[in-house]
Amino acid sequence: MTGVEIRVDDTGVTVPEGASLLTAVKAAGIDLPSLCSDDRISPAGSCRTCLVAADGRTVAACVTPAGPGVQVETGTDELRRLRREALEVIVSALPPRALSDDNPSELAEACRSSGVAPDTARGAGGRGGDDSHPYVRLDRDLCIACGRCVRMCAEVQGTFALTLAGRGPDTVVAPGTGGPWAESDCVACGGCVDTCPTGALTEPGPARGTTSAHRPPATRTTCGYCGVGCTLDVVTTGGEVTAVLPARDGPVNQGHACVKGRFTHGFLTSPERLTRPLLRRGGRLEPVGWEEALGHVARGLRAALADGGPDAVAAISSARATNEENYLVQKFMRTVIGTNNVDNCSRLCHSPSAAGLTASFGLSGGTDGFDDVERSDCLLVVGANPVEAHPVVGARLLRSVLCGAGLVVADPRAVGLAEHADVHLRPRPGTNVALFHGLAHVLLAEGLTDEEFLRERATGLDRLTELLADYPPDRVADITGVPAADLVAAARLYGEAECPAIVYGLGVTEHLHGTDGVRSLANLAILRGAVGTGRGYGVNPLRGQNNVQGASDMGALPDLLPGYGRVLDPAARARAEAVWGVPVPERPGLRIPEMFAAARTGELRALWVIGEDVCATDPDADEVAAALDACPLVVCSELFLSETARRADVVLPVASWLEKDGTFVNFDRRFQRVRPAVAPPGEARSDFDVVHAVASAMGADLGCPTPASALAECGRFAPVFAGVSHDRLDREGAVPWPCRDPGRPGETKLYRDRFATADGRAHLAAAPYLPPGEHPDDDYPLILVTGRRWAHYNSGSMTRRDANLSLDPVDLLDLHPDDARRYAVRDGEPVTLESRHGRARLVARIGEQTAPGQVFCSFHFPASGVNRLTSGHADTVTSCPEYKVTAVRVIPS
Repeated sequence: MTGVEIRVDDTGVTVPEGASLLTAVKAAGIDLPSLCSDDRISPAGSCRTCLVAADGRTVAACVTPAGPGVQVETGTDELRRLRREALEVIVSALPPRALSDDNPSELAEACRSSGVAPDTARGAGGRGGDDSHPYVRLDRDLCIACGRCVRMCAEVQGTFALTLAGRGPDTVVAPGTGGPWAESDCVACGGCVDTCPTGALTEPGPARGTTSAHRPPATRTTCGYCGVGCTLDVVTTGGEVTAVLPARDGPVNQGHACVKGRFTHGFLTSPERLTRPLLRRGGRLEPVGWEEALGHVARGLRAALADGGPDAVAAISSARATNEENYLVQKFMRTVIGTNNVDNCSRLCHSPSAAGLTASFGLSGGTDGFDDVERSDCLLVVGANPVEAHPVVGARLLRSVLCGAGLVVADPRAVGLAEHADVHLRPRPGTNVALFHGLAHVLLAEGLTDEEFLRERATGLDRLTELLADYPPDRVADITGVPAADLVAAARLYGEAECPAIVYGLGVTEHLHGTDGVRSLANLAILRGAVGTGRGYGVNPLRGQNNVQGASDMGALPDLLPGYGRVLDPAARARAEAVWGVPVPERPGLRIPEMFAAARTGELRALWVIGEDVCATDPDADEVAAALDACPLVVCSELFLSETARRADVVLPVASWLEKDGTFVNFDRRFQRVRPAVAPPGEARSDFDVVHAVASAMGADLGCPTPASALAECGRFAPVFAGVSHDRLDREGAVPWPCRDPGRPGETKLYRDRFATADGRAHLAAAPYLPPGEHPDDDYPLILVTGRRWAHYNSGSMTRRDANLSLDPVDLLDLHPDDARRYAVRDGEPVTLESRHGRARLVARIGEQTAPGQVFCSFHFPASGVNRLTSGHADTVTSCPEYKVTAVRVIPS
């Protein structure tokens, strides 16, 4: 971007073209009050507290562009007087507490520095407040109607939940829907609190007055909820977290957060936290010391090895754990136990992404960085609801759309971004492959492909062309239920864009043919020449949990070593053996569903489950429970006594993401640091320390005494991570992989020169559409789709132990009004949902977000039993469960 050179007082500065004078003033190191201004939102120029002289004219710095050669003055007596008078006018209508010593607000600080006396605030007050919301408090008497909160909600969050109500001096911020704040459209991102300059909007409790502009020293870390990877500053007092604030310079979140990362840390001090190991005696779990618990684990593992050999032991590592912890778990299993029986929960969500993207392009991550995706002129968002499941990404995508980018949404439900789409495709669940083939058919038929790219950098076009002849729009409409005209319109919007991008989620992967879905979706980018070039921003999965990408990167998979070397590849094993000094088992291990099956048949004798409530989140939950009950030794590392932990023989208390050291990898392949802000409670230990302790109890030394040394060791035989280290991340903040050299940047955009496949080309896939594993019938006439909601996360073990529970208190079943009438279901009343596998109890919510014949619910409340409903059908390539298609019936209570 071209720079603009101007002079501020006696200092020359260069600012980006289009920047304001206020930006230039800040660049010169000068602080001016700017009560209506925030770098994250558009300027307003309403408060007049940032007045400067520009070439002799008195102007508001926040709304005046920085032109070349402009001479700016800030420090004359006249300018100081004008700014002070502007502050005095604002303050005069406020009550005295606006400038009290215990008010750390931006306004109070500006008055102190400008010489505005405290007794200037002499308003009577009496406008009241709103204390209805658990995370936001409104004091109307302190509102100056600057509009920052309204613009933050609209421009950064994209919720448009706030407005300025009233007239003249009575104008005050209010929920746009009227009524109490807690009943509004607010999604509790905290942006309004973070930007408020007066203290009118605050976070209750000890965090009051702590905002991004006024924050005490904090620990910088990376959010441990979804896979976005928001950078957060954690404020602590007396060893407890008092506030978590979005980092203004966070590479992904850019000063934004969601309700989970921003506010949901109360679980840390929940009385239900596990603080001592538990050992099953006489059918009951009883507290014991670490030495006794570790001894029992070691004896159980040795017994399993004696009875069935190394493959009688398995471990489910954690996508919530750090990279270093996942690395250590898989190293323990391979070098101490001697098996490749290690997997992680990416098996249940994005393993088809890894398989599909690797087959199409060569590597298992998304093809482009999110900053590039955001610059796309056409977004194809498929099987994802980022507004709820990845709110910061959802907000950034929405901002791009509101600024003019085209948007095609393919999702059965009318939620989130779908409300803003140019074209919303609503396919029947389980028909993705046919939908993508229909779009590809139109691209070919209308000449919207990049022939040079296909000729020079791709393979498989002839086979795909032959297949696509069977998927004209009319036939695809019959299969998917998507009108042919909408299909054609969507293909044209994507095909005619200058730089299109594809973003997708679990609605693509969690199917019987999820890998075919990923590959068929990737076909669109290849046909368009929109991957590995400057003509588009590729194919990018939104990862569900915070470290789904990293857990797989670190080799916590039964068939892949760290860095994605294949277990079956002698060269990959040799690299690992050279570093570890012991042989690596040659045969791939068991996947998670295979582990449970082996436990039920008696072949698996010991299972270690780390940070995963498999009884609540895995499909066909009754069968999972049966597997745990059949296994002679079940060890569970957990924060709380989950459903899985209740069935374990040993429960080990572990640290949360706010209590540990290491790194995560987010959805667009960025390594980022995780740092402990507080100590874990009682005797709880980090998973890193626990794995070391178990290895020691087995008489083994894993090396890697620190997380930093574990990541360094991983980089020694995984070239794609060789340039990443804790020291580098401490300096740079974030580094994407591949990063092969400490002195070179990581690769944000992949495949610029060649693809990582054996022949260096992108591979088009010609997989025919095949139907899902389940179909509705007279007994089970509805299709259930499961997913996430905005206020909770996965099994809810963290979010249900905070005030989020008041925002989203029960598990809801969304169904269409037509179905509600057909099955005599009333809004807000309990219902029973039954499938061929089990039953669940939920509360009905009637609306048109779901299509007739379909219902939707989350899995955040294990007591509801949602995953008792889901089937054992799984992706034929990766064993990822088919969560998105289950035949059910609804029974009113």
